[in-house]
Amino acid sequence: MTLSEALIARFKKLMKDKNFKQFDFYSNGGMPKSTVSQFLNGKKKKVTIYTIYEMVAAMGVSLKEFFDDPIFDEVTD
Repeated sequence: MTLSEALIARFKKLMKDKNFKQFDFYSNGGMPKSTVSQFLNGKKKKVTIYTIYEMVAAMGVSLKEFFDDPIFDEVTD
């Protein structure tokens, strides 16, 4: 699994668990729609750590909590 795939899978799981929609990133987090949409749809392979931070903060999750998941043990690239 690539890092990009792992990040997307982790975000989608957290979004499902927290009943958080893509729209919430725009309305609650003030993030550009295109950035979030392209990343979560796999069209944008690279994002900055700051973008990840903004996304997890919008969901009320810490970076530690986000990255403390076994999915990142499967990253091979």
